[in-house]
Amino acid sequence: MTTGVVTKNYVTHYQKSFVKKKKVKARFTGIFYIIGKRFFDVIVSLLLTVLVLSWLIPILAILIKLDSKGPVFFIQTRIGFLGIPFRCYKLRTMVVNQDSDSQQAMYNDQRITRLGHFLRITSLDELPQFLNVIIGNMSIVGPRPFMKKDDQEFSITVSNYPLRYCAKPGITGMAQVKGYRGRTDNFLSIFHRYQWDAFYIRNARPSLDFKILRITASQTIKSIFSFKTIKLKQLERLNLSETKFLLENLR
Repeated sequence: MTTGVVTKNYVTHYQKSFVKKKKVKARFTGIFYIIGKRFFDVIVSLLLTVLVLSWLIPILAILIKLDSKGPVFFIQTRIGFLGIPFRCYKLRTMVVNQDSDSQQAMYNDQRITRLGHFLRITSLDELPQFLNVIIGNMSIVGPRPFMKKDDQEFSITVSNYPLRYCAKPGITGMAQVKGYRGRTDNFLSIFHRYQWDAFYIRNARPSLDFKILRITASQTIKSIFSFKTIKLKQLERLNLSETKFLLENLR
């Protein structure tokens, strides 16, 4: 009988079926690419901070304060480049609670504020992470960083998971433009996110970065203007053809 639950063994089966046993090598070795990417990150982040965030963040801060009690910013320890923890900055989207560092946000989570729903769906809560980019903890494009508890659990679930540490975490990434956002509530969603992140690391180049940025900008604008019609849906079904294509390209 089909239960709709994806088990760890089920995911492992596809890992072994399509991925070669040898370790995947990262492409983040080109010194000119790394220097150019860092230069681009700093220049773009500084421009956005001066031209946009300098007035947008104060407006959002006032709205957050009016919407609920608590600080404007939410600071959480996440795992970054080479597995090193860092302080990740976000706009607060939940009421102050003791489970924020151990429990992911759920769909229709009662902890999320009214304004928080809008900020999360439009990804505007991630804007303070441009400060992380300037500091050097993050890049604009790269695998999304997870909180420490989730990162430890995912490393057990997915083989060769440390490959994600070969790149600086990003504000946006390959997995995000492919639709894998928000809560990771089953092995399937964890598995696909890792595979898209691994795909990015193996194929990282300026043209891919710009393509991800273009898609992210388009998705953000659409989400802002269609907020009332957006519904977060749980990713539960496995697209076998997409998975086979993806994993074959990761060999």
